[in-house]
Amino acid sequence: MKSIFDSVSRECSKLVTTSYSTSFSMATKMLSDSIRQDIYNIYGFVRFADEIVDTFHDYDKAVLFDKFSKDLEDAIEMKISLNPILNAFQETYHKYNLEKHMVDAFMKSMKQDLHKHEYLTDAEYKEYIYGSADVVGLMCLKVFVKGDNEKYNELKDSAMSLGSAFQKVNFLRDLKADFEDLSRTYFPNTDLNHLDEASKQEIIRDIEKDFEKGLAGIKKLPLEARFGVFMAYRYYNKLLDKLKKTPALKIKSTRIRVNDYKKVELLTRSYVKYQLNLL
Repeated sequence: MKSIFDSVSRECSKLVTTSYSTSFSMATKMLSDSIRQDIYNIYGFVRFADEIVDTFHDYDKAVLFDKFSKDLEDAIEMKISLNPILNAFQETYHKYNLEKHMVDAFMKSMKQDLHKHEYLTDAEYKEYIYGSADVVGLMCLKVFVKGDNEKYNELKDSAMSLGSAFQKVNFLRDLKADFEDLSRTYFPNTDLNHLDEASKQEIIRDIEKDFEKGLAGIKKLPLEARFGVFMAYRYYNKLLDKLKKTPALKIKSTRIRVNDYKKVELLTRSYVKYQLNLL
């Protein structure tokens, strides 16, 4: 029965989320049951695409990515895929009428990671951020508002800003791996060979502006989504705070993280803030 296959597909997307990201899965668990699975489905899709370009070094990444892209197109067109992750994603895609240009923009940015190693201009950087992060925020927003186009249009700029903030924090956190292991430089006009405090603080100020816009939107989200997204916001804000306090040279040589104990503490404090309407 296809219902069994669909159920297995959804479980696969949930497993991908919990296996790859404890912080994101913790935040997703705070979402309402009515939307949680669809966020798992979106995460599973974007995670697999990202894994191909970032970690499958012993294989022909271009061939794998082209195969994944073709399977994605077929899944959307046929409304089924033998790849359970894509089968779950197409279900959410059609359920919420996600826009194809969002998926295309995401895949374009991921494909750039196969060959593009630096972003020299603000325009290039913004286009990459839009595809790799902003549209993911927009896909999630489609789920959060459950097809309410008026609410979606009201909150889409905030959702894009929040997606940008999360991605830029990831860039700063993963500076060492991106630069040394993958030879990538995302921040334009920044010499990572000589990253100094002034350059780091400029990057952080840009991220803080995105967070400010993102928080304004979180406060207007439907109740089913608000606390889960606020939890993700709090986690990334804590990570940014650690990066802000870490010397630039150390950021280049290590990966900054929030430990599991601190994540639980963040969850508790976030819940109190949420209950007291102190967002």
